[in-house]
Amino acid sequence: MEILIQTLLLVCASLFVLGQNSPERQLTPTHNSSRPPVIVIGFVGGFVRHDNMVHTGVQLAAHLREAYPSGVYVEVFENRRREIAHRKILSILDAHHDGRLSDQEKQNARIIIYGISWGASETVVLARELEKENIPVLLTIQVDSVAKIRQDDGIIPANVREAVNFYQPNGVLHGRPEIRAADGTRTKILGNFGFEYKSKSIRCDKYPWYDRVFAKYHTEIECDPTVWNRVESLIRSKLPPAREDKLAR
Repeated sequence: MEILIQTLLLVCASLFVLGQNSPERQLTPTHNSSRPPVIVIGFVGGFVRHDNMVHTGVQLAAHLREAYPSGVYVEVFENRRREIAHRKILSILDAHHDGRLSDQEKQNARIIIYGISWGASETVVLARELEKENIPVLLTIQVDSVAKIRQDDGIIPANVREAVNFYQPNGVLHGRPEIRAADGTRTKILGNFGFEYKSKSIRCDKYPWYDRVFAKYHTEIECDPTVWNRVESLIRSKLPPAREDKLAR
């Protein structure tokens, strides 16, 4: 009998708590709950693993996930995993979970793609695949973009609203110095920004020695905080207020 009474008390307490919380939930606009998060996709270069925290592009993703615990989806992929990234985007946009995207679900998309080296080339290819599906992209960011065979990383497709290119011109591996819009009326090229490391070397002590020796300047732009602070600022400009911003207020 005593156990039954305790159980009834726990049930009553739970109902009371739910009743206290329910008005707050009703204040949330219903249309926001069905809107997908902002999707931030990153691609690492070379044969780097997606979770290798030595690399700045991976660190950036971790930093964004910490700052935006909700409302933003961030994931990094190996550059050879573009199709997996593509499927992930479609899955997130499929709010009705019916296996196909309506025109509304496509237009609700808020996608940012960034990448370094081969990963920068995959950034453009992924955006081009999304264009074929009439899915818009907010921003693409290329860092020292190196095109793979049969890939064009220099022409930004018309579904991309804004695009930016950071590069360095020296060494065996060096980035594409210019990107152009396929349709200048629909895509704004924010700039092609060159960086010089012959006279201003960047220490990349945690990177493998062979990267620092055989791809010195290519590696230095990858670990240059000036470049990646600009990358992060551009991404954050498309995101809702961060958790740390809310705490500051």
